[in-house]
Amino acid sequence: GRCQQQITDKRTERGELSSPRFFVTEKMRIDKYLKVSRIIKRRTVAKEACDRQLVILNGRAAKAGAEVAVGDDIRVMFGKSELHVRVLSLAESKRKEDADLMYEILGD
Repeated sequence: GRCQQQITDKRTERGELSSPRFFVTEKMRIDKYLKVSRIIKRRTVAKEACDRQLVILNGRAAKAGAEVAVGDDIRVMFGKSELHVRVLSLAESKRKEDADLMYEILGD
């Protein structure tokens, strides 16, 4: 009833019901996306890759603060190889087993 709704509202305000770790967003910084999706292991390494123009977002070199949205294409240069992916979902945090569900690997 009404009392239960008030308790739920208070718990939501305190963040007990909707953990921000699993909050799905519409946009996210590319350096954070590369880390959360585990395409690149650490966010600082992802930022460095962006600074060195090794990350291409929708055909343009991406700065670390560039916004990523669902459907965007990302290319990451790893030495002599390249990874080309399409963004399928965004989330503040993902379990290791589910990280590869955030993108689809594309061929050239």
